[in-house]
Amino acid sequence: MIDKNREQCRGATVSTPFATLTPDLVLDAAAACGLEPDGRLFALNSYENRVYQVGAGARHWVLKFYRPQRWSDAQILEEHAFTAQLAAAELPVAAPHAGEQGVSLLRHAGFRFAAFPWLAGRPPELDAGESRQILGRALARLHQVGATGSFRVRPRLSVQRQGHEARSQVLASPLLPEALRDQYARVSATLLTRIEAAFAATRDYSEIRIHGDCHLGNLLWNEHGPVFVDLDDCMTGPRIQDLWMLLSGSQQEQRRQWTEILEGYGQFADFDWREVSLIEPLRALRMLHHAAWVAHRWCDPAFPRAFSWFAEPRWWENYLNDLREQQANIEQPPLLG
Repeated sequence: MIDKNREQCRGATVSTPFATLTPDLVLDAAAACGLEPDGRLFALNSYENRVYQVGAGARHWVLKFYRPQRWSDAQILEEHAFTAQLAAAELPVAAPHAGEQGVSLLRHAGFRFAAFPWLAGRPPELDAGESRQILGRALARLHQVGATGSFRVRPRLSVQRQGHEARSQVLASPLLPEALRDQYARVSATLLTRIEAAFAATRDYSEIRIHGDCHLGNLLWNEHGPVFVDLDDCMTGPRIQDLWMLLSGSQQEQRRQWTEILEGYGQFADFDWREVSLIEPLRALRMLHHAAWVAHRWCDPAFPRAFSWFAEPRWWENYLNDLREQQANIEQPPLLG
C-alpha cells in the first residue's frame, strides 16, 4: 500500500508545495518585509501550512506560509481582518503585522505569508482553578465580536462541505483498502443521513463568524488566560462549534466541564440551548473531514511521517467501527441539557 502511494505521489509538485521553502528562504522573507531577523529560526508544529518562529533582536515573530491553492487572497484577508477586529476588542489573539504599507498578506519567492507577533504561553490546563470559566468568557467575547459582521468569502460550516465532499475524497483515495470500500460507502452514507436529519431538526439557530477549529492545540495560556493562536479555519457557523471540542472524558466529566464553560460564557453572551443537539453531528462531521484531509494531503511528505498508521488496513477497520458508534451517539438524546 505504501509503495503504491509513493508511486502515485511521484512528481506531484502540487501536493508538495513547500519543497522549496528552505530556512534561508524563510529568513529572506522575514528580511524582505522589514523584520530584521537575526538568524534564529524554529519550525513550529503545523501540517496544513508551514509556520516558523523567527528571532529579531529582542523581539520574536511567527511567519505563517500559506498552503498554495487552499485559500484565495480574499479569504486570507478576511481571516486577517477578523483577527485584527478581535485584537482591537482586546481579545487575546495575535493580529497579522501590516507594516508601513498597511499590507498583511505578503509575498516572497512565490509564497504567500503573514507575520504575527509571537505571544508567549503554555499548553492550557483547563482543570486548574477557574480556567474553564475564564475560557468561556473569552469565547463569549469572541462570539460577540463575530456577531457584529459577516464573512463574504470565507467558508460556511455545512454538511455538504465537511461531510459529502469529505466522503467523496475518501472514496477516491487509494489509501482506503479495497476490501473496505463498500463498507465505508454504506456506513458513511447512513451517517450523513443521520447528520442531515439532526441539522434539519435543529432549525433557526444563528450562524456567526467563529474560530472554527477551537481545540486545545490552537490555544495557549498565559498569566491573563487563553490565547487564540490560529484562525486559519475561521468560518461562518453555529457557536457550539467553538465549544464542543473543549469537552473530553466520561459523560459526567463532560457535563461538569460544560457547566464551568457556560458559567463563564453566560457572563458575556447568551447561548441557544438548541445547539447542544448539534454536538454529536458536528463530531461526526469532524471525523469524516479529518480522514479526507489526511487522504487528500498524503503526497505532502509531512503527512505520511505524522500519520503513518493511516495507510494500515487495521486503522480503517477501527475507523469504520468509530463511525458506526458515532451514528448511535447521534440517535441518543443530547448529552448536555
